[in-house]
Amino acid sequence: MADKDNTQEAADYGIGIPVKRHPFFLKGLDHVDWGMKDRLSRIFNPKSGNTVMLAFDHGYIMGPTSGLERMDMTITPLIEYADCIMCTRGALRSIVPPTSNKPVSLRYSAGTTVLTDLNDECILDIEDAIRVNASALAVMVAVGSKYEAKTIENLVVTADLGFKYGIPSLGVTAVGKELTRDARYLSLACRVCAENGATFVKTYFCETGFEKVTASCPVPIVIAGGKKLPEDKALEFAYLAIQQGASGVDMGRNVFQAEHPVAMIQAIRAVVHERCKPKEAFDLYRQLSSTKTS
Repeated sequence: MADKDNTQEAADYGIGIPVKRHPFFLKGLDHVDWGMKDRLSRIFNPKSGNTVMLAFDHGYIMGPTSGLERMDMTITPLIEYADCIMCTRGALRSIVPPTSNKPVSLRYSAGTTVLTDLNDECILDIEDAIRVNASALAVMVAVGSKYEAKTIENLVVTADLGFKYGIPSLGVTAVGKELTRDARYLSLACRVCAENGATFVKTYFCETGFEKVTASCPVPIVIAGGKKLPEDKALEFAYLAIQQGASGVDMGRNVFQAEHPVAMIQAIRAVVHERCKPKEAFDLYRQLSSTKTS
């Protein structure tokens, strides 16, 4: 105990000086709890307001797809350049060095594979997510499919657990073969995710009206990379998405299937965080590609 006879009387109360406020930098999230904001501030760069997420969770549906046959060889060298990694708990424990100190968007839903009907999914155990120190819980939501109600229920349960333990939930909009990736559908799917508690949303980019998708979603949107594109085209659509209101990208195949993956993820970072034009970013990609580390 402090000696009450030798303590100085407090004097610096700052009377008349308003208390400093620290508004949160991500839209729609001013009122979430401190723990969520702390985790989100690791996923999203507070200076740019954006994130470069590296997705390599494809194996939970697709198995050893091209570029993910040996994740220890192809993915591990990329982790240092990502703001956040999105993966399954199996991959996390198997090939991600704990010393990488990267926030993890954990694939929190699981179910069927490409061999059967997609999206009939369950969710994992929240205790295991806490055990691996997940910074976000990613759940697939299949708006418009026959599993719509089931996947929305999964998101609601995940969001409830996230609010309880201070872990953000990521609603991942799934687009089946029968659904159109247009602004009308994507706006609906993203809004449904946000309204049901998703802290942020992952969706696809569309060439027409994407600004309506981001404007009508009250929480941040990150875009999925989708199928493999030529490197210059991938940089171009990432740039357009950021210009039209996206808060980052969550790319997989357009990084680890690139001819020079390390150079590619650095070029994407230039687009997302420095708002480099596509041509400048592609020039950077070609420059970095000539080094041994690309």
